[in-house]
Amino acid sequence: MGAPATILFGAYALWLSNNVVHASTDQALLPPVVPPKTFFDGVVQDASQDGHVKLSPVSGCCTVPSDDECTDAASGDSDRTPRFSRAVIGQMPQFTAEQTMQVLQSALRAWDGGAGVWPQTPLSRRIHAVQTFLHEFHRKRREIVDVLMWEIGKNRPDAEAEFDRTVQFARKAIEYIQTSQEFGSDWNDSDGDTRLFLRRAAVGIVLCLGPYNYPINETYAALIPALLLGNVVILKIPTIGGLAHLLTMEAFAKAFPPGTVNLVSGSGRETMPPLMESGKIDSLAFIGGSRAADELIKSHPEPHRLKVFLQLEAKNMGVYMSDLFTSGVMVDQERILKETIAGTLSFNGQRCTALKLLFVPTKQAANFARLLAGEVEKLTVGLPWESADGKYSQITPLPNKSRIEYMKALIQDAVSKGATIINENGGKIVGGDDSESTLMIPAVLYPVTPEMRIYEEEQFGPVVPIAPYESIEDVLTYAKEGKYGQQVSIFTAATEDTQHNGVAQLVDRFSTVFGKININSQCGRSPDTAPFSGRRSSAMGVMSVMEALHEFSIPTVVSYKNEGLNSGVVNGVEKFSNFLRPVM
Repeated sequence: MGAPATILFGAYALWLSNNVVHASTDQALLPPVVPPKTFFDGVVQDASQDGHVKLSPVSGCCTVPSDDECTDAASGDSDRTPRFSRAVIGQMPQFTAEQTMQVLQSALRAWDGGAGVWPQTPLSRRIHAVQTFLHEFHRKRREIVDVLMWEIGKNRPDAEAEFDRTVQFARKAIEYIQTSQEFGSDWNDSDGDTRLFLRRAAVGIVLCLGPYNYPINETYAALIPALLLGNVVILKIPTIGGLAHLLTMEAFAKAFPPGTVNLVSGSGRETMPPLMESGKIDSLAFIGGSRAADELIKSHPEPHRLKVFLQLEAKNMGVYMSDLFTSGVMVDQERILKETIAGTLSFNGQRCTALKLLFVPTKQAANFARLLAGEVEKLTVGLPWESADGKYSQITPLPNKSRIEYMKALIQDAVSKGATIINENGGKIVGGDDSESTLMIPAVLYPVTPEMRIYEEEQFGPVVPIAPYESIEDVLTYAKEGKYGQQVSIFTAATEDTQHNGVAQLVDRFSTVFGKININSQCGRSPDTAPFSGRRSSAMGVMSVMEALHEFSIPTVVSYKNEGLNSGVVNGVEKFSNFLRPVM
């Protein structure tokens, strides 16, 4: 079967192994402490000094204390398990419904029916304000990266990549505005004598709710385009992964007029319904679960006028064609397995774009499961800030115990119905089930069948289910009848010379089911210039640099007939209008 997963804990002993890996740690070994703050109406306040704001402690995912002598590799006692704990790394203000409505009043003043300072600011100046924000935001890079590691367990390279990609997305959005004709300043002739000026304008007050797995990148991919187009934004800080947002408040305060951006934290069940029930929210940007999205939309008194952007769940399939396997050997085995590992277990499988169910031909499925299990066993399991030979932990702690319990429930259900954990120690918790550890060794499950929960449910974690299929029609039926429709990956060795190329049929059938079809590669959102879409319960709206600008704006036309005094009138209007002012 191969060696069990390599586990890193600084110079600590390996758990479940006789080997010792001496791992280095960086400065993030010491937990950050994020002070509680609030930000609305343009003011950053120390919430610890406000007796009207309740505070809730926020614990990091889990760690091993540096004084844990029982795990010192030098002791030679490699049978003892690391002693995990969860350090308090900050406090989060818990808004009441009444306090949330005060935030709404700030947003209403800033919007002022579209006559507020920010929506009336020329586009060129809004771009400058966003650039100011990005400059101040970048000064917090190290702090934000450290908090992402500690709160949600993202390893250092991935946390840095999330931050950097966020900045790049914002800059690309600005570049698109500055170079695209739809944001330009030219009058165009239409049919006849009518001349048209087209520019996109704000929707109104945007309520933005981001996820815990990419709390900065996914949230800002909606927030920044909304701000660029003149919207006023209320940002709901996620319950998990929210501390990073507290570090951005001063940047918002420096860059934007009061009330343009307001932050709400605390229970979503207490704070969000009053906002929606007010009827004052014009646009909802929600990244999370479909059930919560439905509840929010239904609570709006006039849902027909609510502009909705949703990125929701997915159960993305990996489909492995029979042509991959010749004489019992997988074609291009190393690359296919590498893509599969990245697709299933990057950031512990906590991505909406992760591969969450692998369909493999029945005759080759058992061997494929063994091969994949061998690759899983090579992954390093450890804390986000630890590395060995320059390679950071690939499997890191989940954010809380509830995620662990859900993974265990899915695994136990599958095993009780005939599945086997193929990889050694798969599904075990480093430190033991009774510890505070949230560090789980991935589990490869085979065979997975329709009666198992994991066949339909989105695991969003380090569990890799492999389902054998007899006919490609089984795969097509699963896709056709499934609840979700985000992406699919097809792995094949078929070429244009292959007789009766079955991949073409899959592409045709999947083109009306999924938003993206990947061939011989994992699912993913990138590049940010490409549309990121979905069908059914996976999405409503499209995410990309260009499409995000569209999602949070309305095309607005100024027109006149080129006759009489009109040209002179329009020239006068153009000279003094902020809306008609050139971008550059």
